[in-house]
Amino acid sequence: MRILALIPARGGSKRLPGKNLKPLGGKPMIAWSIDAAKDIAEVCDILVSTDDSEIAAVSRQAGAMVPWLRPAELATDTATSVDVALHALDWYEASCGPVGGLLLLQPTSPFRTARTIRQGIELFRQRSAEPVLAVAKPHLHPLWALKRDGDYLRRYLAGDGLETRSQDLPEAFFPTGSLYLIAPAVLRATRSFVGARVVPLLIEAPHEALDVDTEWDFKIAQMVAEELPK
Repeated sequence: MRILALIPARGGSKRLPGKNLKPLGGKPMIAWSIDAAKDIAEVCDILVSTDDSEIAAVSRQAGAMVPWLRPAELATDTATSVDVALHALDWYEASCGPVGGLLLLQPTSPFRTARTIRQGIELFRQRSAEPVLAVAKPHLHPLWALKRDGDYLRRYLAGDGLETRSQDLPEAFFPTGSLYLIAPAVLRATRSFVGARVVPLLIEAPHEALDVDTEWDFKIAQMVAEELPK
């Protein structure tokens, strides 16, 4: 099975400027995701989609394919990950031949491992190419969430979740952003990485589920990088 690994890395970031190139554990943060996808037999190429020439240069140096800079309309705050993925997928299949799966790896999840990627690919194969999504258990259960109603708060979801003990709550998961794996035909038909049927890949290591989106997240990532085996 040929799987295209896609790393979307837009240059602009308001909450953490320059996040994809910030040095983390001795290398740019985006290089962690590129390195994780290397030496996986099923991954035919690692393609970085970016609008930033510096990110492109660093990604090429790290071993990724960067055949073009992303069009301006796909580099805005309103451009979706599906639009970006389909643009890259359409170009790759027209230029390099069809693939059996698209593996989306967000560069803001630097600690996802090659082992996790292999587990995701194996699930994808076992489940006849059903979409696979990396998930983790939330620190706060969604049934405990509140929302503002004027000057007051009310339950975000109906039910008696706030009166329920944590051990009695139903299982809940959230997407970590570290791995999405989907068949091209399914992505094109549904325009979603999370359709009606998606197979969970449970991420149990807290550092693998870390999504670096703010300065505080990055400080945590720096501490994690210092503790990881070299």
